[in-house]
Amino acid sequence: MIRTLGLVSALALATALGGCAMTASGSDMPPLPASATAPIQYVRDVHSYARPEIAHVRHVALDLAANFQTNTLSGTATLDIQGVPGATEVILDVRNLDIRTVTDGSGAALQHSTGPSDPILGQALTVRFPALAAGATQKVVIGYSTRPDAAALQWLTPAQTAGGRKPYMFSQGQAILTRTWVPTQDSPGIRQTWDARIVAPADLKVVMSAETLTTDGEPVEGGKAWRFRMTNPVPPYLIAVGVGDVDFAAIDERTGVWTEPSRLRAAHDELVPTARMVDVAEQLYGPYRWGRYDLLVLPPSFPFGGMENPRLTFATPTIIAGDQSLVSLVAHELAHSWSGNLVTNATWADFWLNEGFTVYFENRIMEALYGPDRALMLQSLGWGDLQTTLADLPPADTRLKLELDGRDPDEGLTDVAYEKGAAFLRTIERIVGRERFDAWLKGYFERNAFRPMTTELFLQDIRAHLVTTKALEDQIMMDAWIYQPGMPSNWRPPVSNAFVPVDAAARAFAAGGPASAVPWANWSTQERQRFLAWRPPVPPASGRWFSDAQLADLESTLHLKTEGNAEVLFAWLQIAVQHRYQPAVPTLEHFLTTQGRRKFVLPLFTSLWAQYEWGRPIATRIYAQARPGYHPVTTNSVDAVVGRPN
Repeated sequence: MIRTLGLVSALALATALGGCAMTASGSDMPPLPASATAPIQYVRDVHSYARPEIAHVRHVALDLAANFQTNTLSGTATLDIQGVPGATEVILDVRNLDIRTVTDGSGAALQHSTGPSDPILGQALTVRFPALAAGATQKVVIGYSTRPDAAALQWLTPAQTAGGRKPYMFSQGQAILTRTWVPTQDSPGIRQTWDARIVAPADLKVVMSAETLTTDGEPVEGGKAWRFRMTNPVPPYLIAVGVGDVDFAAIDERTGVWTEPSRLRAAHDELVPTARMVDVAEQLYGPYRWGRYDLLVLPPSFPFGGMENPRLTFATPTIIAGDQSLVSLVAHELAHSWSGNLVTNATWADFWLNEGFTVYFENRIMEALYGPDRALMLQSLGWGDLQTTLADLPPADTRLKLELDGRDPDEGLTDVAYEKGAAFLRTIERIVGRERFDAWLKGYFERNAFRPMTTELFLQDIRAHLVTTKALEDQIMMDAWIYQPGMPSNWRPPVSNAFVPVDAAARAFAAGGPASAVPWANWSTQERQRFLAWRPPVPPASGRWFSDAQLADLESTLHLKTEGNAEVLFAWLQIAVQHRYQPAVPTLEHFLTTQGRRKFVLPLFTSLWAQYEWGRPIATRIYAQARPGYHPVTTNSVDAVVGRPN
């Protein structure tokens, strides 16, 4: 339950200060800009119990041990609390945590209570303390342990790893899952610095989304201790940990790759473009403020393509295609170092501020490195995905500014935020010109660095620094893009000339031509995706665009049973499921049971479920086998479609 403190005056509430950034000698991160220490105007987050305008977490210090027998983390979280004068309590977010003790910095017990449990939000943990004096910091030390089913943590058996000999654990905090392993104010608008000491078995390594202070762990009882610190204030969903049998290979002096030893060479060679991407990104929009940029290529159960954890992007192994054709994902996660990590949506209703900016920035990186044709192909593929999403969602969810009260914030993680958001920014760029737009965007990142952002603050910034006349604003149709459903009348779909011959080949095949006439070997991954995604504009009465004979020709001639590119294989399996093509079921089963990326898993199970008598028995059988290997982020979504196996 959220309560208001009687001791806090209206004046004090109005002048509440945000958390100040910390600096640390020896850190390889550049000094923070003045914006990082300026007062923060907190907004109400419907997905958090916190009242940061009264008392907020400034710093988190974790001291935890990883137990692979019980699949738990246990230890303490020490929180530095600041607030308005007279504040006597802080409200934290927790979900399925076993709280043992709550004390102050000297060990004296603090009164605390937990509120009723909500299936989405978890519980409010209210901790009471003596009234804060002006500028004072209150330490709160929470002794606790996670539970084996903590939604942010996935504990893998050795059999679920590439090496097959040692266990593995990793976290995934976005959107509001950090509260299942760290008791803090779990809102993207409440930025916190943090440090950590993590004890793990001696034969495993610990990596985190922070500066590493130990090179090979410190021997302690029960294994080795690894120490980390993050001196830039970050939203809690970006606190991330991985524990496993991993090694490192450098790409250049500030980039490199972590992954399991047997996959390190392939991952390193695939991700070599990362170093150039960092250079290009800095040339576009200013300095990279996080020190190193490394990647951790995780086991296949990781639910996302990538997660932009600062200094250490977590990435799916499905991007290791062998030809660097899927590295746009790295460009995307790197771009988040500016849009999302540096300037962060204050609440999940403004998720487009993270993802729309990032998709735009990602495409600019790809254009600079690979040319406008590659960038336009990526834009066009994204545009196609957006059209499908717009057709499937209720109108209210096709707006950029969302209403998510009473809903899981994951419901807002759609292509609307990503692709419609990017299309909006490209519209502004087209109307004002790239040079002016780039100058504004670079300034936007600098002015708002290390701060939460709302749609309304974005509008204030762009009206002050770029769109300064009513006539220009009307031409851009800013309010229509943000607050209205669907696409405004001034949208322009991206057109890729490279796809013209691809579409011609697709039409010829659909008309009965042989698959051998398709110039598959000469095409890029993006061209192959376009070919497999193409459908005649009017579906036939039977609902089948292709006959079984055509599908067999396609599968055999293009060697789709043995396709190693996950994006291409996914596109093929979507065709196969839509056409109830039985010979592809073994390939489908292998794909769904050997990786857990939600982008692939959820649409395929959804398509299977839509096929009723044919698809539902297949979906039920495969999901019962695959579900134990999926991350909760994936199972939560698929459970809503297929149901949880008995």
